[in-house]
Amino acid sequence: MIDNTGTILNAIADGNKHLGILPRMANRHGLIAGATGTGKTCTLQNLAESFSSIGVPVFATDIKGDLSGVSKPGGSNPHLQKSVDSNGLAAMGFSYKAFPVCFWDLDGTSGHPLRTTVTEMGPVLLARLLSLNDTQSDVLNLVFRVADDEGLLLIDLKDLRKLLEEVGTNRSKYTLMYGNVSTASIGAIQRALLNLENQGGDKFFGEPAIDIFDFMRTQSGKGVINVMAADKIINSPLIYSSFLLYLLSELYEQLPEVGDLDKPKLVFFFDEAHLLFADMPKALLQRVEQVVRLIRSKGVGIYFCTQNPNDIPEVILGQLGNRIQHALRAFTPKDQKAVVTAAETFRQNPAFNTQEAITQLSVGEALVSFLDDHGAPNVVERAVIVPPEGCAGAVTADERQAVMRQSLVFGKYDNAVDRESAYEVLSARLAEVQQQKEDERLRKEQAIVQKEEEKARREEEKALREEERQRKASEREQAQLERQKKREHDNSLWGSLEKMAVQKAKREAVNTAFKLGRSILGSLLKK
Repeated sequence: MIDNTGTILNAIADGNKHLGILPRMANRHGLIAGATGTGKTCTLQNLAESFSSIGVPVFATDIKGDLSGVSKPGGSNPHLQKSVDSNGLAAMGFSYKAFPVCFWDLDGTSGHPLRTTVTEMGPVLLARLLSLNDTQSDVLNLVFRVADDEGLLLIDLKDLRKLLEEVGTNRSKYTLMYGNVSTASIGAIQRALLNLENQGGDKFFGEPAIDIFDFMRTQSGKGVINVMAADKIINSPLIYSSFLLYLLSELYEQLPEVGDLDKPKLVFFFDEAHLLFADMPKALLQRVEQVVRLIRSKGVGIYFCTQNPNDIPEVILGQLGNRIQHALRAFTPKDQKAVVTAAETFRQNPAFNTQEAITQLSVGEALVSFLDDHGAPNVVERAVIVPPEGCAGAVTADERQAVMRQSLVFGKYDNAVDRESAYEVLSARLAEVQQQKEDERLRKEQAIVQKEEEKARREEEKALREEERQRKASEREQAQLERQKKREHDNSLWGSLEKMAVQKAKREAVNTAFKLGRSILGSLLKK
């Protein structure tokens, strides 16, 4: 809240001492820590409202849905009202009010869809999102290089799957150009993409892709509080943390250097921050550390919310200048060690024992240390966090929809667009190749048919010639047979005539001999 002096009021320490983040030190980042149920969500909402009140846009994740209440006036919670009354906040300018809100949701159910493209996500974050090993990550980098070289747009997961299929199918071609392509790695990436789809992760890949400058809007002089619904996606920690890492990277890449401003351009709240750093590869951790360290010069403040300061790597924890520590429990040796670590991160106040105070804080109380005008941390103070002026609780579905319809980006992201990209280009290319293969197959079949027809024609002609030859041979044989018969007939006739002639000659000879004998015999008898 903004008190009646016009300064940010986040907490009240003993003796009615006002504590608040200095706007020009808000880009030095911060930490909100504490066990479950100690008031971290109300503190986050208080900070978000405070920044909004001075015209600073906010982006925050809503794990339980309670942060959505910032879109309507509070006043319905008796416990918070008791704090308002006991600390005399109304006299300081406290009043229940609504703040300008824009709801976002990765799947578009509880807010405007949050999308990005596969190309914009990049191979490094995508490899983490898919839990790939080093070899598989190298293959994924290779695939992204192929996309760049061939001008293929990787917008959604089907584009990436199609390009992986292309590279895997023609790996000998790509191996010569880019190095070894393991089919096992291609298969592993494809399975990881399938698993990502099963978790609903495919819904935030597509277009229109988010324009980060839409997070940096103001309305009626107040910064818009961008609330991302995370009640479902929190069950997929890699999706949740990888997408927020992507947003941080985009802010870092796209925003110009501005140095230290009177107030930030944007404040980014990362709830359940332990999910961000869990099992994070060293190379990626170095990248995050670099972003956190340098993004403040671009006018962005990052505030991590987590249960235990130990959840934040030391190289990043040291950059979080503004700190609010709610109660920690010390039931186990590990818990006790965490309490000691948390206490040591503060500039000690001789008025009390910080380590003991951390375990004694009640709900709504916290140990607070903000940066002074010179950027140095103030001594830690035990204070009561100012309740939020918006409603501390979830809004109804109808109330959420009403806010969305009044949003400055209403209609910009709500309808997905699927333009020509790698999937369509490669599918068309494959279809062309398949058509060429089909045409070649048809040509070969046609050639075979023609060859068979030609063969059949030649065989038919050969058969006809053979038939003609056989006919002529038969005719010759028949003619020869007829001639043979004729000769035989002629020979038989001549033989018969000759025989008859011989027989006749014989008869005539006999007759002649007979006549001659009788003549001789007669002559002899006459004598």
